[in-house]
Amino acid sequence: MSTEKKEAPTLDELTALSPIDGRYGSKTKTLRPLLSEHGLIKSRVRIEVLWIQKLISKLNLVDETELELIQTKLKIIIEDFGKEAGENVKALERSTNHDVKAVEYHLRDNFRKDRVLNQLIPYIHFGCTSEDINNLAYSTMLKEARDCFILPSLESLSNLLRLLANRFATIGMLSRTHGQPASPTTMGKELANFVYRLECQSSLLSKSQLKGKLNGAVGNYNAFQISHPKMDWPEVSSEFILELGLEPNPYTTQIEPHDSLARFFNDLCLINSILIDLSRDIWTYISLGYFSQKRKESEVGSSTMPHKINPIDFENAEGNLGIANSLFRHFSDKLTISRLQRDLSDSTVLRNLGVAIAHQTLALEAIKKGLEKLDINEELIRKDLEDCWDILAEPIQMVMRSCGIEDAYEKLKDLSRGKALNKEIIHKFLDASELPNDKIKLLKNLTPLTYVGLAPKLAKDI
Repeated sequence: MSTEKKEAPTLDELTALSPIDGRYGSKTKTLRPLLSEHGLIKSRVRIEVLWIQKLISKLNLVDETELELIQTKLKIIIEDFGKEAGENVKALERSTNHDVKAVEYHLRDNFRKDRVLNQLIPYIHFGCTSEDINNLAYSTMLKEARDCFILPSLESLSNLLRLLANRFATIGMLSRTHGQPASPTTMGKELANFVYRLECQSSLLSKSQLKGKLNGAVGNYNAFQISHPKMDWPEVSSEFILELGLEPNPYTTQIEPHDSLARFFNDLCLINSILIDLSRDIWTYISLGYFSQKRKESEVGSSTMPHKINPIDFENAEGNLGIANSLFRHFSDKLTISRLQRDLSDSTVLRNLGVAIAHQTLALEAIKKGLEKLDINEELIRKDLEDCWDILAEPIQMVMRSCGIEDAYEKLKDLSRGKALNKEIIHKFLDASELPNDKIKLLKNLTPLTYVGLAPKLAKDI
């Protein structure tokens, strides 16, 4: 056996360790500009440059005649931060062994090449600790991921579910509680339940306020205060953070404690749990034959059973949602804890934000793909419901109660428990009951198909 060290293969779809960048790379690549290592570096550069702009306005650092030119040049640094610039930062990091310091040096080197920017070199990273930059970079990245990817994808899924809920609003269906036949519903109403749940939680997620801090090494503005003691630094910091679309946190150690991030991730977990619930229900309806899946000529369901079309989209979604939630829960548990004023155990955790969001993204797209492939089997759904006259025990005993008949529940229990009811048995029971004739007529006209309550209306109104 050769002991010669082999050269690592080029990174591509086949050699990537993570399926996010390998097998599923084509489906997650839209996330890369924002949530990759390059995206993080660009976000750090943006925060550093915006902070310089804030200092210029507060400390009158430049001549008024050069202000517009400087602001334009600073804006270009942010907007034109491309692959080459990111690679330069990484090269500097290999020397500094410090990722945020590498960003500072990258900016310093660029400022040195420019006559008007050169004067601002002392104010790069002014008063800041690395966490001042990092917490703002990550929070703004998450905010953008939520607004540009997560919420639009959830809205798209909700709209698709609403369309199906409306379409299937009147298709009566046998409900199952504890896996056993229960009062009828409609397929549309069951989908409408998920629309409502998703939209409620999406609304909460959209309103979730991420916090930020910029207050120096241990949260006391020490360096700021010693350099410019007359400046109201808490006010300047608060202004800056609000301009980023974040909520200022005035009381921190070196790190922003990430409590708001924990709430954010918990919100995502709840949404994902709803999606798992949806995926499992649709999977079950497929297994019951209530839904079939549209065939695609070239696709293979089973390697040995040619007839099969497996519900893989919903299974794939459930798996990816589970991975996403495992990461989100760990983020929530870990990020709120730090030894004394700071340790670095959060660093490697935060670098996986994109991985978790990518798994969630895969799941959302899989669910939408699966829903679009469904064909409803109205005939089978109707037959299952028509064959289950037992479920009319509920409305009969409720009408008996409304007429003042005692022990209505017990009488229906004796009639139905452990027995298979049919139309004849029920009508014979009604004829022998103490019910008024008009109530008997009402109940005799009732069938499993018509006993759906307000389900059609609820499905159409969603």
